[in-house]
Amino acid sequence: MTVRLRIAPSPTGSLHVGNARSAVFNWLYARRHGGQFIVRVDDTDTARSEEHHVAEMIEGLRWLGLDWDEGIEVGGPHGTYRQSDRFDRYREAAEELRLDGHAYYCFCTPEELAERWVEAQKAGKPPGYDGLCRSVDPDDALARAAGGEPASLRLAIPRPGVTEFLDLIRDDMRFDNENIDDFVLIRSSGAPTYHLASTVDDVDYEITHVARGEDLLPSTPKHILVTEALGATPPTYAHLPLLFGPDGKKLSKRHGDTSLRAFIDAGYLPEAMFNYMSLLGWSYDPEVTIYGADDAIARFDLADVSKNPAIFDVDKLQWMNGEYIRAMPTEQFIARSRPSLELGLGRSLEPAEFDQYRELAPLIQERIKMWPETADLVRWLYVDEVEYDQQSWSKIMEKEPSAAVLADALARLESVEPWTAETIEAAMRAMLEELGLNARKGFQPLRVAVTGSSISPPLFESMEVLGKRAALERIGTASARLAAS
Repeated sequence: MTVRLRIAPSPTGSLHVGNARSAVFNWLYARRHGGQFIVRVDDTDTARSEEHHVAEMIEGLRWLGLDWDEGIEVGGPHGTYRQSDRFDRYREAAEELRLDGHAYYCFCTPEELAERWVEAQKAGKPPGYDGLCRSVDPDDALARAAGGEPASLRLAIPRPGVTEFLDLIRDDMRFDNENIDDFVLIRSSGAPTYHLASTVDDVDYEITHVARGEDLLPSTPKHILVTEALGATPPTYAHLPLLFGPDGKKLSKRHGDTSLRAFIDAGYLPEAMFNYMSLLGWSYDPEVTIYGADDAIARFDLADVSKNPAIFDVDKLQWMNGEYIRAMPTEQFIARSRPSLELGLGRSLEPAEFDQYRELAPLIQERIKMWPETADLVRWLYVDEVEYDQQSWSKIMEKEPSAAVLADALARLESVEPWTAETIEAAMRAMLEELGLNARKGFQPLRVAVTGSSISPPLFESMEVLGKRAALERIGTASARLAAS
């Protein structure tokens, strides 16, 4: 048997990181077992589905490094892999179920259903459809529907009975059919419901394993009952733990933008995002956190996924992103950081300016976790006049002995030749020794004068790259500003 798994997001919004995590787990399991990974679009809600969300979904999955064997854009033996193109197939399947006695017409209006639900609540009865139309003679029901009376089609849940299955993550699951109402398969408008469309697709596409979020667990007995009524064998299910924020609550907008698009735009590395997502409910090894896709494929098993909620911690993701950045070869770092650097600066760098960045790049690489930080660390290099960070100025420059340090440093640096990090450092350390100052009091005023901030790449390397003339001018400007204050 060929293992076949799928991801089936709805294009009514941006791809959520929870759905992206599900895609990663499905892809890993398929690749581990030499199986097939399918991407389909669950767009039965045609009124709310938007094509740009489909394009965004495809871009996001590919950004993560996922490929698929069948599905949207790739093609395959099942058409477009869009549910909106399969409505006739769903109606055909529903009619088969009706003819076989597994489904029946329901003529209850929404107003009647709402009224009966209120009465059921008052009587302490469980919510759900009360089965009123199940007793209508099938021939009479067919005649009424053929005559134009609005009707939905409901699955006739076999009662008494139980629906049982083995969940790869949650072990043995058992649902009493008494607690499953006769749910709608085809609405009175003729549109299929999620329960019917998703199940028919899984049957037609020969899906062997369905790995999806725990929030869909209550739907699983319904899908199994539809599958069995269609005469097919249900797939193996695995219900993944939900994603929670660090506060222990279900991941939502309160934790910020939780779309995959937001993390792409924020400058995360796809390798880091894939690595982090694969850890959300699964562990590669207790001692190993950083690993590649091939390593994960070699070890991944749905049976090893935790039942407990997984914590989506942006701080940990940023840490991991930084680890990936620091592990890059320097030339790769330079090439991959340039677009974000120029975006942050608001312009393209001239060749000579980029050569300056190239000199500082290894030092930048050691200090950042995210691409946008690159521009923040080198912005001072590409301006004519330094804009001082007010907090740095107040904390460092307005206190003793900053004014004396700048004046002394300016005099000493005038004679430094050649202008290298080594010669600059030697002159400045000699100054500290003569003035009896520690490095913080002696070097921080220079850092603020040269870069505008107390946070920057290493001071002496920065001064070398900036050049002697510009460095002395900046120190002189800061010294004059202090003298005038």
